Amino acid sequence: MTDATATDPVLASRPENRVWKKFRSHRSAMLGGGLVAFFILIALAAPILPIPDPAATDWGAVRKAPSWTHWMGTDEIGRDVLSRMIWGAQASLLAGVVSVGIAVLAGVPLGLVAGYFGGWPDAVISRCTEALLAAPFLILAIALAAFLGPSLTNAMIAIGISATPIFIRLTRGQVLNVKSEDYVDSARAIGLPTRKILSRYILPNVMPPILVQATLTIATAIIAEASLSFLGLGQQPPAPSWGSMLNTAKNFLSQAPWMAMWPGISIFLVVLGFNLLGDGLRDALDPREH
Repeated sequence: MTDATATDPVLASRPENRVWKKFRSHRSAMLGGGLVAFFILIALAAPILPIPDPAATDWGAVRKAPSWTHWMGTDEIGRDVLSRMIWGAQASLLAGVVSVGIAVLAGVPLGLVAGYFGGWPDAVISRCTEALLAAPFLILAIALAAFLGPSLTNAMIAIGISATPIFIRLTRGQVLNVKSEDYVDSARAIGLPTRKILSRYILPNVMPPILVQATLTIATAIIAEASLSFLGLGQQPPAPSWGSMLNTAKNFLSQAPWMAMWPGISIFLVVLGFNLLGDGLRDALDPREH
């Protein structure tokens, strides 16, 4: 069978097919997509995989090295590390996607208003954004999580609020560029309502960079969730989380190094995957490349 987009010039000329072709030729992006897909699959498959209960303890198998019985070893109270790794992937990916979703849903509308209308709405939104950006992302997330209380839900809210200024500033800048285009002026000239101009002409043209930024921010959010869990402000025991697993493992680095090795490698790989995926999307969606 042949690729239809390669043989049909009409299909090949479509923007979505050109983007896919460019993305597919980006080897590191495909590697990143593969890593992300792998972690998503194991997180979704956790309930049906033949693995032990991640909270089940075995006092006869405390800090056992990796073996055929426990492929990644056991922790300080005999829990299977592989099982906790797989279930912990759910917390990390959920935190990344949900917190970035909160940031996008809050930041994009505010950025649209600030960029399109200007005036006092732009001044108020921009000054508030600058105030939030003055605090380092992780410090702000820690402060908000401590204020809201330790839980995965509150950690996601804290990370989402901390990431919102990034999307406000990005959206505002993109809207300022797009709203001066001729097709937007033409839409105003024929009397289209503002909401239709924003939804039909502005928003679709500012979404590609927002999509790229969202993909890259998921990686940052996963690190933030792991940091909050490490500090006891995220996922609470006995529920598994890569960050809380690292917090426990720091006390047993010489006796059981595998307790820290596996969650550390997993965080590295999933963050690498999202970063490579985001870089590939940025290249594929760049209109100068088509």
